[in-house]
Amino acid sequence: MSPPAEAPEPLHRALGLTDDELASVVAVLGREPNRLELSLYSVMWSEHCSYKSSRVHLARLPTAGPAVLVGPGENAGVIDAGDGIAVAIRIESHNHPSAIEPHQGAATGVGGILRDIFTMGARPLAVMDPLFFGPLDEPRQRWLLEGVVGGIAAYGNSVGVPTVGGELTFDRCYGQNPLVNVLCMGALPVDRLVLGRASGRGNLAVLLGATTGRDGIGGVSVLASAGFSGDPGARDDAKRPSVQVGDPFEEKRLIEACLSLLDQGLVVGIQDLGGAGLACATSETAARGGVGMDVDVSAVPRRQEGMAPWEVMTSESQERMLAIVTPTDWPAVAEVCRRWEVRATVVGRVTDPETGPDGRPVGRLRVREGADGPVLADVPAASLAVDAPKYRRPMAPPADLDRRRAGEPSRLAGPSDWGADLRAMLADPSWVYRQYDHQLFLNTVEGPGGDAALLRLAGPGLPPSRRGVAVTTDSNPRWCSLDPRAGVAMVLAEALANLACVGARAVAVVNCLNFGNPEHPEVMWQLSETVDGLAGACSTFGLPVIGGNVSLYNESGGADIDPTPVLGTLGLVDRLAARPPGVGWREGSSLVLLGTRRSAGPDGPHPLAGSRWAAERRGVRTGALPPLDPGAHRRLVDLVAAVVGEGVAGGRPLLSGVHDVSGGGLAVTLAEMAVGAGSGARVWGLSGGAELFTELPSRMVAATEHPEELCARAVSAGVPAEVVGQSGGKRLAVDGLVDLEVAGLREGWRAALPAALGETA
Repeated sequence: MSPPAEAPEPLHRALGLTDDELASVVAVLGREPNRLELSLYSVMWSEHCSYKSSRVHLARLPTAGPAVLVGPGENAGVIDAGDGIAVAIRIESHNHPSAIEPHQGAATGVGGILRDIFTMGARPLAVMDPLFFGPLDEPRQRWLLEGVVGGIAAYGNSVGVPTVGGELTFDRCYGQNPLVNVLCMGALPVDRLVLGRASGRGNLAVLLGATTGRDGIGGVSVLASAGFSGDPGARDDAKRPSVQVGDPFEEKRLIEACLSLLDQGLVVGIQDLGGAGLACATSETAARGGVGMDVDVSAVPRRQEGMAPWEVMTSESQERMLAIVTPTDWPAVAEVCRRWEVRATVVGRVTDPETGPDGRPVGRLRVREGADGPVLADVPAASLAVDAPKYRRPMAPPADLDRRRAGEPSRLAGPSDWGADLRAMLADPSWVYRQYDHQLFLNTVEGPGGDAALLRLAGPGLPPSRRGVAVTTDSNPRWCSLDPRAGVAMVLAEALANLACVGARAVAVVNCLNFGNPEHPEVMWQLSETVDGLAGACSTFGLPVIGGNVSLYNESGGADIDPTPVLGTLGLVDRLAARPPGVGWREGSSLVLLGTRRSAGPDGPHPLAGSRWAAERRGVRTGALPPLDPGAHRRLVDLVAAVVGEGVAGGRPLLSGVHDVSGGGLAVTLAEMAVGAGSGARVWGLSGGAELFTELPSRMVAATEHPEELCARAVSAGVPAEVVGQSGGKRLAVDGLVDLEVAGLREGWRAALPAALGETA
């Protein structure tokens, strides 16, 4: 006798809503929702769209500042850069789609972040991509890396926006959950700034761009709101149809059409169609404007037949925008779009808010079949876009936290050959960068491989300016897995140092917070600690957080990734006339170590907790992170930014090279500078391997032909400074520790990544 058939799963659960969330929907509507309405709430109340597990924590971040024009809540943050120019910046994740279909997942991540920027009225000027994979000795990781890099390159190069840097991290915790984060920065005349808000009764909702298909239904809104089972084959087959398919040439036309519409003042408000598609764009623009909207689902151009209304409203098909325009301007809008070969279709109208049961105005989103046809869905717009559930999930530190922090790796026995360990830690990421065009627009002054990207603040339609804009992305999951609060503060400190190396002062931060399953109390503790650490560090350094993204459920088979907050930090250069000194040195330069030589912490002068050496060469991930002194760090970055800035502005360059000391410690810093210069150096006075590989914060190596002047300025600024070496020759020699031929070092550095991929350098 066959077993009884299992009862079918209730529709709301199949769509990702809990029983309690269904009860909340019923309470909002005063009745049971239909299939379309359930679908709207499903995508808009998903973790990816609603931030229901993180909003209570994100509210603690500082978001205001004198230069902030737009903070969190819009498509991108915007700051006033001076000279009548504003800069927009945004960072997003496309982790789950990229794990399923790496090429299209990464490509559409680029497409989405570009739309976030030009939605604000800014022309996208640069992209950066922090990427995280498992070890490349696994075939799947090589497939993921090549697919992701190919997708970013294919989209960014085709649409015509340079990719100017990023990060590349390999760790076993990302073996089943690669992280693909994408940052975009753009610029606009201040008076072209536009927001994603609907207003004006009778104004038209115009859908611009590509047709709507079934690709991407339940895309990031669903994929990024649940973990993976741990079976790669099964998840690929089941979820691949949810990944969007991108068309960069459609996006390029869309960029130009939208910027032309904004230049001519033909748009009241504009919003991109990203996660949750039309459901998101219509409800968010209506809710932000405090109005309602009627949507004619039958008017939406489709690329596939037989699509149900719920499919049309929730599809995340790419290269689409929703513009709010007046009926008077509609003919001009249609003409601009015709000229750029961009579809433009009226799919709705703005309506006045109605009086709710409590007497307050309520803007309603109504989905109809036909402009005046039957109503298929009728929901308060704010209930989708603003009033999603907000959870304060249980939090608990790891049970073994005290044990993790007790073991200090500096007590481990050192290797017989520190040089061999250094060689093993070097890998040139230029294999990745060579896939990207980083000189589009010819604005890039310092591109991939530098401490930060530096660009001229120039472009079509911008007022004339001699200013520069710098941007960097930084993360360190090793630090943050040991201590999320202290770790993220050290990541921000590294970002400030990177900007200082190109002569920039930091002005704003965006964040992409990548974590595991929020239903695990340890993950929520990690998230809360990270937010508090970032809030404290940003407040200390006077930096607003003007936007961000939270990516949760990065888990597979119950195993969470390490906490991976990625910070995008924006800097400005008041006058840009020359290149910064870069990562290297000239023959005969003195090498000056700026910053403290020793830790004030309890675990000795040169702790190795959280260091690459301990994790990669010893497999040890324990210990207490060295302390960060914010005052000392501020003095260091101010000094370096000022010294580099004088040369960048066209004055006498005091430095021939500069590089911050971070991942890999002083050893990797010196090796990268030697490789960059193509010449060696002799370094003296180090106390041992721990000092060579410790990742104490607030240190930089500066190469100069005027060491007395540099040290005098450092002393005047309250920054410790010591001459520790001299450049020149063919070998990198650290007395008693390392003695390596630079040519061999460079050859191994360049060959490491191609060799792991089975290619030649």
